[in-house]
Amino acid sequence: MDLRIVHVTGFEYDGLVRASYNEARMTPQTDSTQTVGHSRVDVTPQPWAHSYRDYWGTAVTAFEVLDPHRALTVTATSTVRTASRPEPVAHASWDEVRSGRLVDDLVEFLTVSDRVRPPADLLAPVHALVDAGAAPGEVAREVCRLIHAEVEYLPGSTDVLAEASTAWDQRSGVCQDMAHLVAGALRSVGVPCRYVSGYLLPRVDAAVGEVVHGESHAWIEWWDQGWQAFDPTNDTTPGERHVTVATGRDYVDVRPLSGIYTGAGTSNMFVDVQLTRLA
Repeated sequence: MDLRIVHVTGFEYDGLVRASYNEARMTPQTDSTQTVGHSRVDVTPQPWAHSYRDYWGTAVTAFEVLDPHRALTVTATSTVRTASRPEPVAHASWDEVRSGRLVDDLVEFLTVSDRVRPPADLLAPVHALVDAGAAPGEVAREVCRLIHAEVEYLPGSTDVLAEASTAWDQRSGVCQDMAHLVAGALRSVGVPCRYVSGYLLPRVDAAVGEVVHGESHAWIEWWDQGWQAFDPTNDTTPGERHVTVATGRDYVDVRPLSGIYTGAGTSNMFVDVQLTRLA
């Protein structure tokens, strides 16, 4: 599938901003399942900018707007060719995923921070799966199934600062929360797991040339003789409608736009994501 993605983020300030310093993580990756044909990040007002790859391998556009301004708009435009992915298959044993060398290499994806820490009543069935002899990949798939079944997707029920335990306790959240819950549960039993951010074309039947309004999306990858991807929100393997932008330990590592500014006291923010199937 060929997709065009236009992601616009804007800020309107209640006063004059003297300067702002920002980082945008809105450029899709080229990997074994997708190829980026074109990408650019435009900022208004005109900034000073440069690009680099961060510690996690994500393309970052860093920019500074040093002219006084009352509004800021960031527009990321990309075209990506995507491909289907195989269903995750359990290969690795517990000895493999808990080997000293692998733990050293992937220690960041085994760390259970407060943001992803699972409650005890979620961990109980996960430990039961391990005790019953399920392989790491089998445990990962069952945890995704459990989160999908127990946590209702409910926009607005949490915010970007929410911890995973909040979504579990209220049994509702968004894709970010479900990815955090799976990551925390798997890391707690020794399965390396990373957070993935990107986009999802929301309509399976989207026609070629039709503009579909979407939003940023999140899913996870666990290590099982290589990274295995799964979307717990939709209980499916990421496929042609998924576009990967960034990976990290949790949402903080992959925020589409982050930064600071001086001057105005408050701001209003708007986000608009449009996806168009080109072929």
